[in-house]
Amino acid sequence: MTPRPSPLRRPSPLLLDGVAIAMALLDVWAHWDIAEPLRMACALAAAVVLLLRRRQPLLTFLLTLPAVLLSDSVVACLAALYTLASLSRPRTLLLLCVLAFAFCDTTALPSPSFDLTALSRLIPFGYSAATAAAAVFLGQLVRTRRDLSLRLTEISEARDHQQLLTAQAVLAKERAQLAREMHDVVSHQVSLIAVRAGALQVGAKDADTKEAAATIRRLSVQTLDELRHMVGVLRASGGHPTELTPQPALSDIQRLADSSGIETELRTDLPEGLPATVQRAVYRTVQEALTNTRKHAPGAKARIDLVHADGSIRVRVTNTAPTQPPLPLPGAHHGLIGLRQRAELLGGTMTAGPTSDGGYEVCVVLPAEVTG
Repeated sequence: MTPRPSPLRRPSPLLLDGVAIAMALLDVWAHWDIAEPLRMACALAAAVVLLLRRRQPLLTFLLTLPAVLLSDSVVACLAALYTLASLSRPRTLLLLCVLAFAFCDTTALPSPSFDLTALSRLIPFGYSAATAAAAVFLGQLVRTRRDLSLRLTEISEARDHQQLLTAQAVLAKERAQLAREMHDVVSHQVSLIAVRAGALQVGAKDADTKEAAATIRRLSVQTLDELRHMVGVLRASGGHPTELTPQPALSDIQRLADSSGIETELRTDLPEGLPATVQRAVYRTVQEALTNTRKHAPGAKARIDLVHADGSIRVRVTNTAPTQPPLPLPGAHHGLIGLRQRAELLGGTMTAGPTSDGGYEVCVVLPAEVTG
């Protein structure tokens, strides 16, 4: 999403009200006349009434008009008119308020005299009307700026939402394409492997060949089930939460070793109740190590040691030297990298390398307690 610039911090409304009242009081002080207590009291009341300008802008303007009519203090009324213009939209109302201010400003009480036909009255009236119009224009400008800012915020949010929808649509398309590829290509080929392994199991006379074919067929069927579930997850395209395949635990390691097609020896003293993340990491470590042994060291034996000591879980999988030349099988060489990254995410370490007898060893050390 496009980052938005942080808006400028506006002064608090209480501070702005204080400034408006202070300016109104300064205007009263500039026109103070001790001989006119009623007029001065009216001007002071108009300054205090500004406290209502945000909640009742029209009422505040009407209450400050007498101060303009009775005295020369006009700041309070102009402030009320500005607030009314910044919060109100009807232009007819604002025009009437401008005319009312100009009339009160050019009329003197208690002996009013108002004659627009005389040039001496028309010019002051125009000046007062222009002053009031300036306050109205300023208020309308502030209102327009505020509306424009809100509109820009809405447009920005709509654009971000559209970008999110576009990204989700692209992701859904890629997931659907990947699901089709897995279903049409991978599932088909694994199905053929299962069928051929089943035929080999039925037709073979050698016991070892039958056992190997049965193992291949069982693993193929298990892989097909996982592929079908994964295709269902991909086709969900993020629309609704999809149940994931049950995650492996320590209790599944023995079955993993038995179905690996390798002669293995498992030794474990791990306690129960380890965090699920640790159990998955242990299982994936053993799984990856046995897979690499089967691919790169045919005929080798494997030993799995799962030890709990000093608050750590140590997983060591060691295989002997191969007795047959390895087959040229495809691989992305990401398995050990993934194990290292998984161990580091859990706060552990991972080492791997050849042994002195020509074999290979994978060792992962994880903390027994993992938070988060």
